Amino acid sequence: MSSFIIEGGHKLNGEIIPQGAKNEALQVICASLLTSEPVEIENVPEIRDVQNLICILEKIGVKVDRKGNGTYLFQADNIDFEYLKTEKFISASSAIRASIMILGPLLGRFGKAYAAKPGGDKIGRRPLTTHFEGFAQLGAEFKQPNHYMYELTANPLKGKYILLNEASVTGTANLVMAAVLAEGRTTLFNAACEPYLYQLCTMLNNMGAKISGIGSNLLVIDGVGKLHGTRHRILPDMIEIGSFIGMAAITRSKLTIKDCACEHLGLIPYVFSKLGITIEQQGDNLFIPEHDEYEIEHNMDGSILTISDAPWPGFTPDLISIALVTAIQAKGSVLIHQKMFESRLFFDDKLQDMGAQIIICDPHRATVIGLNRRYNLRSAVMSSPDIRAGVALLIAALSADGVSTIQNVEQIDRGYQNIVARLNDLGANIRRID
Repeated sequence: MSSFIIEGGHKLNGEIIPQGAKNEALQVICASLLTSEPVEIENVPEIRDVQNLICILEKIGVKVDRKGNGTYLFQADNIDFEYLKTEKFISASSAIRASIMILGPLLGRFGKAYAAKPGGDKIGRRPLTTHFEGFAQLGAEFKQPNHYMYELTANPLKGKYILLNEASVTGTANLVMAAVLAEGRTTLFNAACEPYLYQLCTMLNNMGAKISGIGSNLLVIDGVGKLHGTRHRILPDMIEIGSFIGMAAITRSKLTIKDCACEHLGLIPYVFSKLGITIEQQGDNLFIPEHDEYEIEHNMDGSILTISDAPWPGFTPDLISIALVTAIQAKGSVLIHQKMFESRLFFDDKLQDMGAQIIICDPHRATVIGLNRRYNLRSAVMSSPDIRAGVALLIAALSADGVSTIQNVEQIDRGYQNIVARLNDLGANIRRID
């Protein structure tokens, strides 16, 4: 287990470029399974979850050429289905939730697919109902040979109108990848419309798919017989961008976040501005000036501001933890409402130990009473429970007095690339102990 040793109280200054989007990378890498031709993907983040997925693809026979600078070439011209039935595959899949997204492309291309029960963050219930109900409506037969394995067969998949039971991002991606090679027309209503899906559908169209309604919650997919190779570039990670906005504000830092693809950020700048943070868009960059004070806005009727997550274009649940920790040193109060996952706020007690004024209302809600710099947070020894909470704790430690320790930082490694070196280049003082 590795740890970060963070000396707090250092202001950051300079420019930082966000990594490629983790959630998009996991989808488009799986999409390379849809063709036997080479697929080149640029701006792939070098993070643990992506590396684990690439390792799984290599084990099932995908040729992977690492070209450097985040560029990878994938060629899935010889798939080993026997490996998908092994205990080694089950073990590898248990480390990453994105492993479930190999089902759609394998089922669409080969008429059969195997997947193991996926891993990922322990942030509450994350059912796979949307995936399997959708596959069934496309004509797939579902079997579960044991508690750990899923098996799907289809002869063949046939397009259908499907109303998804929830706007699941991975569920939508899986069904889109299955439907592009199905017979006839598939219509997905209540589809997720995050930028990750926009990018995935655009990439698939560049491979020869016929998808319309891209960017909306109504996708129409006319199946084709075959897809070909393509070249695709991943968007910058909007979760990293939001993390850097909050980090700059609470540490009184002056940061320029470069190459943000601002048109794909949705409500992220708006929500952080409601916390009182000044965000200046300069071309495709975001500039965060030094904040001696930032004041949380009230609602128009004078009531306390509520920040809650919602399906896109609502505020992404991956930034709820960051918004919460940023509010600790704001002026005013805010209710943080994490609607989608009931365990994502369970790191709040660690922030309370550091001196934050947080009232945990229930598993989904917490009220933050901003300190407004009356005193700094105290240093602490903590453990990272998941990716986003881990970075929220890192942000708190950067703003605290003294030296803090964050254990189990492999969780942070899953979503943030080379974070220690990148923040130290801006003036932070972080050491990693392996």
